[in-house]
Amino acid sequence: MADAATESSSASAATAAAAATNWVQKTEDQEISNLVDGLIIANKEKGNGEIKQEAAAVSGAEHPDTASAAVPENGSLATVAAAGLSTVVAGPEEIETVNPADASLLMKIIRKGLVESKLDLEVQRKDPSSPLHSVKSFEALHLKPELLQGVYAMGFNAPSKIQETALPTLLADPPQNMIAQSQSGTGKTAAFVLAMLSRVDPRKPYPQVICLSPTYELAIQTGEVAAKMAKFCKEIKLRFAVRGEELPKGKKITDHIIIGTPGKLMDWGIKFRAFDLRKISVFVLDEADVMIATQGHQDQCIRIHKQLSSSCQMMFFSATYEKEVMDFAEYIVPNPIVIRLAREQESLDNIKQYYVKCKNQDEKYQAISNIYGVITVGQAIIFCHTRKTASWLSGKMSKDGHSVAVLSGELTVEQRLAVLDRFRAGLEKVLITTNVLSRGIDVEQVTIVVNFDLPMDQSGRADCETYLHRIGRTGRFGKNGIAINLVDSDHSMEICRTIEAHFQKKIQLLDAENSDEIEKIGS
Repeated sequence: MADAATESSSASAATAAAAATNWVQKTEDQEISNLVDGLIIANKEKGNGEIKQEAAAVSGAEHPDTASAAVPENGSLATVAAAGLSTVVAGPEEIETVNPADASLLMKIIRKGLVESKLDLEVQRKDPSSPLHSVKSFEALHLKPELLQGVYAMGFNAPSKIQETALPTLLADPPQNMIAQSQSGTGKTAAFVLAMLSRVDPRKPYPQVICLSPTYELAIQTGEVAAKMAKFCKEIKLRFAVRGEELPKGKKITDHIIIGTPGKLMDWGIKFRAFDLRKISVFVLDEADVMIATQGHQDQCIRIHKQLSSSCQMMFFSATYEKEVMDFAEYIVPNPIVIRLAREQESLDNIKQYYVKCKNQDEKYQAISNIYGVITVGQAIIFCHTRKTASWLSGKMSKDGHSVAVLSGELTVEQRLAVLDRFRAGLEKVLITTNVLSRGIDVEQVTIVVNFDLPMDQSGRADCETYLHRIGRTGRFGKNGIAINLVDSDHSMEICRTIEAHFQKKIQLLDAENSDEIEKIGS
């Protein structure tokens, strides 16, 4: 009986293992984005026909299925809004955490043109004697006329800081590998897309460039940039390797550039052999920090990478530069030139920081009311841990006559964009938000950031990076800003002190009951 039970148990385990393996294979592509069910792409700028023609021009007339699959019937590539695209599902009393892919997509969409980075770029290279060049104009890059036309049509008049440093290297012969870090909005997508398009030989009817993004939505965003930039390069064909895109059995891909997600691209290149990975001359890995945070992506990227030739040019882009990101980058990219932001310049010099001692939530609210009663506040962002607190605070402030907007994780990307656009336009003076907006919005009129709850990680320790991003929402564009931290317990006081020690910047005690003191901070 024992043997039979053991056999039965082993058989069940084997069946379960086989089912699990089968499930993994079937859902590899779906795992790439667990956010995209019911994806809606809303057409804000053009009629459907216009957009489809533009997409078809880039994808090539031979592959109308590609264009229409990437651009649903009711939409365009211009604005991505996912119904159901939200942060980690949390109850109203749970601390909302940021889904990295979600945050990255939101940052890409809300940028209204390039952000001028004030930070210096630090360039590292294996061979210090190798020359480094930078350019001040796109003409200096000696691009094909059609590409230059596309760049100017997109509104780029001169290269951004990351572009003027990266592009001469990316376009050099022989090709050079690169690992680059730069925050969203500085033009890194345009930089690597321009390099991708420049490397294509349209006379060769097979894929020469692959670009991996961690999710469907981020791949579509990159595709939008490529489609616009290649608008006048009718001979260059682009294909999306994303969920919903299918290949007929035995079909060989003849498009020059494939932009997609790791699971789908692995299927097409390794499983179905629809194109030859050894012929790929440029391999781009975008949003590397998000890629690393997404289950299974490292393995998939490495499997694709192993099939590439040793002469393939590697481009690796990330908004962050943590050890895990660099370990992965150094595995993928041999002998790279490394461009990164000089961290020591991430300064809080133009932001006055204060803390207010409070006993409870009501006293926190009273402190905000007192500050509003004494100094003139242009616009303010208030950060809360939970949706419940954000909702409570919104109700209280609205009742007292403040024009308030709330941004939290249950909103779709389209709803978040509507909230942000109203706030940016000044229609609401106060934006109450959870961690979904700790970074990524630049509003010139924001004069005060309030940490209703101080930022902490899952273990309850001070989250200094999030603090930097939060209070960096004020003091933008070289102006002075004010950060107010509301402290209601020994634990939050400890977090405040840890943050103070980390940045070595004094956080002053503010008596929110004393109108003279409050008046001084506004002067």
